[in-house]
Amino acid sequence: MGTEVLEELSKAITIYDRGETERCARELVQRKMDPLKALDVMTEAIRQVGDGFGRGELWLPDLVGAAAAMEAATPIIEEEIKRVGATRESLGSIVIGTVFGDIHTIGKTMVATLLTAGGFAVVDLGINVTAESFLEGITEHHADILAMSALMTTTAPEQRKVIETLEREGLRDKIKIMVGGGAITEEFAKSIGADGYDPTAPGAVALAMRLMGKKQ
Repeated sequence: MGTEVLEELSKAITIYDRGETERCARELVQRKMDPLKALDVMTEAIRQVGDGFGRGELWLPDLVGAAAAMEAATPIIEEEIKRVGATRESLGSIVIGTVFGDIHTIGKTMVATLLTAGGFAVVDLGINVTAESFLEGITEHHADILAMSALMTTTAPEQRKVIETLEREGLRDKIKIMVGGGAITEEFAKSIGADGYDPTAPGAVALAMRLMGKKQ
């Protein structure tokens, strides 16, 4: 019976059903099933969608839909993991967010979801994140990588401000920084001193692995 719920959870992600993924997640918790197993199932499902996107078999709306569906279940499963004291091996800790003044979330959410699927422990600070909040998140979660998104040209300079804040606090050399978003280019990323840039969500996962010295 438990296997059926896991299968339903996987299917719900691949058909982009937020309501169903949340229902399945709550049922798994209610049945006291292994939350790490549930997270593995979710990870494999989103990875399949990401791979399909990478091969050109699926499109951006598919990736957005699957990410949104997984996002509905992830907090429930992660809370259960904390409750039971389970641990999951990760490739590293990543703090991610959309910079101050920018409320766009879709691209950032896709990247966060695929990074989780790729094996990273991801802390999503959300949107409209100030430099000070990024700093607090990095310190609190002992992040290995900071990932920042900016969709608008008017908010792109906030990425530079965050990096400058880290420099002033003596933390810049202790963390890798990757940037992205519609307003960002490779040239801009280099000009502000970021460690890497990629224009796509799947590419961001590969970039994070490179920054951590991992092979994909």
